[in-house]
Amino acid sequence: MNDPLLVFRSEFPILERTTYLVSNSLGAMPRGVPDRLAEYVDTWAELGVRAWANGWWEMPIEAANEIAPLLGAHAGEVAMVPNVSLGQATVLSAVDYTAPRDRIVMTELDFPSVRYVYDQLAPRLGAKVVVIPSDDGVSIDEDRLLAAIDERTALVAISHVLFRSAYIMDVETICRRAHEVGAVVSLDAFHSVGVIPVDVKRSGVDFLTGGVLKWLCGGPGGCFLYASPEASARYSPALTGWQAHRRPFGFEPEMDFADGAARWLSGTPSIPALYAATEGPRLIRRAGIDAIRATRDATRRGGTVAFDVPHAYEVAQFLLSRDIIVDYRPNAGIRIAPHFYTSDAELERAVAAVDEALTSGAWQSFSQRKSVVT
Repeated sequence: MNDPLLVFRSEFPILERTTYLVSNSLGAMPRGVPDRLAEYVDTWAELGVRAWANGWWEMPIEAANEIAPLLGAHAGEVAMVPNVSLGQATVLSAVDYTAPRDRIVMTELDFPSVRYVYDQLAPRLGAKVVVIPSDDGVSIDEDRLLAAIDERTALVAISHVLFRSAYIMDVETICRRAHEVGAVVSLDAFHSVGVIPVDVKRSGVDFLTGGVLKWLCGGPGGCFLYASPEASARYSPALTGWQAHRRPFGFEPEMDFADGAARWLSGTPSIPALYAATEGPRLIRRAGIDAIRATRDATRRGGTVAFDVPHAYEVAQFLLSRDIIVDYRPNAGIRIAPHFYTSDAELERAVAAVDEALTSGAWQSFSQRKSVVT
């Protein structure tokens, strides 16, 4: 099959030496990133502290403006944040949880790091977390979730794509129900932006967090927080910092929040990560989300396929030894995540390697090895 998206393979050096099928964990590095990081080094070396006035200070919003079109958002509605855990915590800190409207609705299959934030911080803010269970470990029953969102709900904080199964939640229906009862929605879109269409205006979501680490091929440390104009006008976060101040260099003792996305910033940003963050999203925009998304079962399937085979951890290690880059996750199995730069031949090679590891018993050589990440 002639896939026009494969023209982008040359933009990713790692594809020259590996079969890279782990874009749901860390996207391949674009070829242009070293030049961007060299630009950071040169700017720091030549300008020193003057670099802040030469573009650094505005980078959390300017970098986010590169990502905003992939969310269906406008310029100035998205801010870069260090990670999604802090982004979600910022949203959590902005909402009032006065009884009887003191509940936060989540699901059993939301990403654990986000659950940790809510489980630990929400009770200290007076909120009660309601977790909707999964019957099959793959999906969440929509009727049960919608029934849990009622007049006691202040915030619905869920994943757009469930990280283990790649099951897509019906965000528009969930937002509509939340708004009917006066609740707001904070969507974790880390596993959707860059691989499926996302439109914050159509869904009506109030807040959305995500990152460039995975499908956007932007590296670690570059995450983003969208807040609708209405949400930015209505809410102010308790978890904040000096970049969110209207006059940050006035060093005033009282907070006066900036308008728009800037009010969701916090302390001094991680500038090197922001330099690296934009090359991937630019390539994704060139390729086009609709072209990337052209797949079977587009309404329910995200970008990852899990192979829950016997001895899955050891089989994953066998694939890694063959430079077929995948990862393993408990209760999911071997996660294979092709992206727009993946060829059919690479997928066939990966599946054949899984078969070889199992039929030959080669997986046994890896039974004593323990990997930290993959």
